[in-house]
Amino acid sequence: MAKINNETEYKAIMLRIEQLLKLVNEETLKDDVNYIELVLISNMVADYEDIHYPVETPKLIDVIKLRMFEMNLTQKALSEMLGLSQARVSEILKGKSEPTLPVARTISQKLNIDASIVLGV
Repeated sequence: MAKINNETEYKAIMLRIEQLLKLVNEETLKDDVNYIELVLISNMVADYEDIHYPVETPKLIDVIKLRMFEMNLTQKALSEMLGLSQARVSEILKGKSEPTLPVARTISQKLNIDASIVLGV
């Protein structure tokens, strides 16, 4: 199968994907030529992006801050929710300390954060 070799090819293929997305929808048959082309070049893009634009696993601090934003929580409210002192929460949010296993479990449950992110695995 062909592959994307450089950024110029990548940009050209991304433009083609935009064109195809206007032609392909949920009702398009899987044997439609536009559908097939879209699938093939989308796979090429995914392979290229895996190498050149890898997505890192989110850091616990970033996920907690995002969840705080989503839940409209202040640091004080978070400390109350987790049953921790504000100082302890501050240390965790600044990356100065890691949560203990019981605290990690509470963070996972109360903030609905996947345990693998909380535990860093």
